[in-house]
Amino acid sequence: MQFVLDEIPLQLDIRGLMRQLRIREGSRYADELLTLVEDAQAIGRPRGLYRVAFIESRGEDWVAVDGIRFTSRVLRVNLEYTHRVFAFVATCGRELAEWSGSMEDMLRRYWSDAICEAALHIALQALHRHIDETFRPGTTASMAPGSLPDWPIEEQRPLFQLLGDPEREIGVRLSESLLMIPTKSVSGLRFATRETFESCMLCPRPNCPGRRALYDELAVRKYRA
Repeated sequence: MQFVLDEIPLQLDIRGLMRQLRIREGSRYADELLTLVEDAQAIGRPRGLYRVAFIESRGEDWVAVDGIRFTSRVLRVNLEYTHRVFAFVATCGRELAEWSGSMEDMLRRYWSDAICEAALHIALQALHRHIDETFRPGTTASMAPGSLPDWPIEEQRPLFQLLGDPEREIGVRLSESLLMIPTKSVSGLRFATRETFESCMLCPRPNCPGRRALYDELAVRKYRA
């Protein structure tokens, strides 16, 4: 069962962007940013795609989902008590990516990159909201290929195989290095869980700007084979 979300409204939070980019209200830069936001909202089409899939079998460090095998001890443990996953990809959209890439001025490109990031966040929120309202999965967590050494970026291949044809549906493809294009895209598996989980809990890297949870030694022991 597959769902394509290609009519997600793009309503950007201009004040939030100003705070993020440290732009003062009433300044010349504020007017320039507002112009960029208006342009982005006129052309932007954030999108999302997800598929409901079911776990068919499990091994020590792998799971088979709708006939496609994913190798990860952490994923295997996280899926111990569930039979269903939501494979997903969300993106800011090719239109905004091409618009941002056309910026020659470095400052405008920096601002437009932040706008693309905000559009991706809107797409991801819409996708998760659609899952919640349609399937009522309860408490959930997500994992993304490449977020941990245990589930490397190479696992994008089976994930995109499970998703079908994301390029045709929402314009997202994998590069030869397995990065998603547009780059402001995210993919992964979402699943019901009994406990809070973030990949950050298993990563000891200090001072990570994207950290969403503290490193947890007890969690590391839980997932150790």
